[in-house]
Amino acid sequence: MIQQREVVATALETTVRIGILILLVAWCISIIQPFFIPIAWGVIIAVSAHPGYLKLRGLFGGRSGLEASTLVILGIVLLMVPAVMLSATLVDTAQGLAKGFQEGTLAVPPPPDSVRDWPLVGESLSTFWSQASTNLGAAIQKIAPQLKAVGGWLLSTAAGAGFGILQFIVAIIIAGVFLANAKASGAFAQTLAVRLAGERGADFAELAEATVRSVTRGILGVALIQSILAGIGFMAIGLPGAGLWALLCLLLSTVQIGIFPITIPIVIYVLATADTVPAILFLIWSLFVGSIDNVLKPILLGRGVQVPMSVIFVGAIGGFITSGIIGLFVGAVVLVLGYKLFLAWLDDFPGRPMDTAR
Repeated sequence: MIQQREVVATALETTVRIGILILLVAWCISIIQPFFIPIAWGVIIAVSAHPGYLKLRGLFGGRSGLEASTLVILGIVLLMVPAVMLSATLVDTAQGLAKGFQEGTLAVPPPPDSVRDWPLVGESLSTFWSQASTNLGAAIQKIAPQLKAVGGWLLSTAAGAGFGILQFIVAIIIAGVFLANAKASGAFAQTLAVRLAGERGADFAELAEATVRSVTRGILGVALIQSILAGIGFMAIGLPGAGLWALLCLLLSTVQIGIFPITIPIVIYVLATADTVPAILFLIWSLFVGSIDNVLKPILLGRGVQVPMSVIFVGAIGGFITSGIIGLFVGAVVLVLGYKLFLAWLDDFPGRPMDTAR
């Protein structure tokens, strides 16, 4: 009887301890939950920038704090300059449209005669364009429900983009902290991997590092390069809302659709409205920017990191839906990382059919 009471008391005490531990862990998670995405993106940036950080150490004589600060400042500048330039064009366009509506000075030029000859949409587009050039208010009323839906989406996307830029800055600072303590961070990652995966933990950690670095460069880096170059072309040709179109290019390039669904209609618009020489130059520039990923991806993605595009697509779209602009990048990297680690875990199983067949 006494032994039974001791067992019950021990079980009760263990249950209470586990309950308190679970409560503490849940509480800690709820406190740091707003920082999950910036921390994850900071880790991704730190892993990707580590080779460049090591090169900087040689230039600065091994002073880790100075190299990390330099990378943080450089990253913020590289992020903010294109963001400010593109967002400024978007704000100017929105202000101009609002002022034109209020003063009644907003005018739409009549469509060129060649628009009517476009396949499929030429006739209807020319009719609507002609009506907009003579009676803009009536033309807008025809598409009022669509404009309302698109306007709401644009407002939410613009707000999300602003918050995403702030998260990017926080993530860059976090990455600088990780890089300044690179040895301790690397040792912690190795120890954690070994604790979770046993003897193969170190191999999994190296695979994770290679995957994150390759995907960040080959997928996200190429998407950023394409969107920035496309945005420069949009601003050079004087396209209204260049920042918005560059943002859409970034989204489509990240999910592996490419920027041509955005640039082709813009090229058609420019060819129909701009002078011949600038329009031809813009066409050549758009073709170059839209095709550059075919050259950069094989170079930057690296060998041995072949990933189905569907995995990247699902990760990017899922991350964007759940966490906004920054989730677009984090989701793609995290899902690809999980996919590669899962395949490595399956390959490590001794009873898999390939081993049995041997």
